[in-house]
Amino acid sequence: MVVRREKKSRAYRGSRTHGWGRVGQHRKSGSRGGRGLVGYHKHKWSWTVKYAPDWYGKHGFTRHPSLVVEYRTINVGQLDAEVEEFFRKGLASREGDAYVVDLTQLGFNKLTGSGQVRNKIIVKVPVATKRAISKIEAQGGRVEVAKTQEAGE
Repeated sequence: MVVRREKKSRAYRGSRTHGWGRVGQHRKSGSRGGRGLVGYHKHKWSWTVKYAPDWYGKHGFTRHPSLVVEYRTINVGQLDAEVEEFFRKGLASREGDAYVVDLTQLGFNKLTGSGQVRNKIIVKVPVATKRAISKIEAQGGRVEVAKTQEAGE
């Protein structure tokens, strides 16, 4: 291990105070400039500028909750697996050989395209991905949608 010859405590091993004076110096919180995060706007400002330049101030913004849509999603695979259960509970209906499901009544507002579709389903939903629509239509169903989304949005 390398010997650090410049270290004060090595230099003052034989002394009583190690160069910090006689009465309580280098002892309490005053020597460290206060407790916790104190002094970053005052006497520790040079530390703040060097090591934490983004410490103060606002960064970015938060959109108002009324502008941010919180999506409750369901995959087509999950919908397909549970559509018969929805029909038994009266949450879905039949139109010929197809199930009719209004996802807004079930608390969902987005249909995504993961999973497999085996049933013929007619889905009413505000937002659906193109992949979800193509999977439903491949089985002879359809999606009545207000807005289509690209995958990954």
